[in-house]
Amino acid sequence: MDFKDETLKCKDCGAEFVFTAGEQQFYQEKGFTNKPQRCKACRDARKAQRNNQQQNN
Repeated sequence: MDFKDETLKCKDCGAEFVFTAGEQQFYQEKGFTNKPQRCKACRDARKAQRNNQQQNN
C-alpha cells in the first residue's frame, strides 16, 4: 500500500494536523482501521487526564 501524508482536523480543538505516511503504516501494522481524530496535543491532554483520574481512584 502506498501511504501519503494526509492533513486531518482535530475534533477537539479544530487545529489541522498531519497524519504522516509513517503513522499510517504503523496504524495498519497494529490493525487500527480508524484515522486519528485528535492532534498530538489533544491526545496527550486526554491521556494525562485519564492517568490523573486513575491515580485519584
